[in-house]
Amino acid sequence: MQVHIFRGPGRIFGFTAQPSGENLPQKYAPWSEFKTIELRKGEHTPGVDADDCLSDIETYGVHVTDAHPRITEDAIR
Repeated sequence: MQVHIFRGPGRIFGFTAQPSGENLPQKYAPWSEFKTIELRKGEHTPGVDADDCLSDIETYGVHVTDAHPRITEDAIR
């Protein structure tokens, strides 16, 4: 799956399948485009747990991290 990565404040990063990033939580806005990568479940990807990321995108539409640890559920509240 092609995943678009956006940088938030500090070490916050948002991952989404939407190129615009419009579905990222406003709690950590403003978001700026960082890069686009291809993720596959079960494959090692430096800087992100691909399985957690893709599962969050399937469930919530986004995956959010703070200095790598997953904070998706807190971010969307």
